[in-house]
Amino acid sequence: MSWSSAFDDPIPLPRGRQFVTLKDAANYIQKLPKAEQDLDEWQAAVEALLLVVELNGPTMMAGIGLLRALNLNDQREFNTSRKDTHWGRRKLKRDE
Repeated sequence: MSWSSAFDDPIPLPRGRQFVTLKDAANYIQKLPKAEQDLDEWQAAVEALLLVVELNGPTMMAGIGLLRALNLNDQREFNTSRKDTHWGRRKLKRDE
């Protein structure tokens, strides 16, 4: 597989741009500061990119690695204002 191969689905970036090809992702990683490139998540993303290119692996592997690295600092927050859902048995008319 070559660096010009496209991802199955373009990978969105924070400022509205997106990765379309493997080369786009490689260029983005090369422009990162050295300290950020040395993080384990980015190293895993680079390794996944290389595996896809050199061993004809699925582009989805590289996409997952990139998404994990891009969303490194995002924290999920529990929303307490959500309505609780009832996952129990459905009530039948005869049971009312």
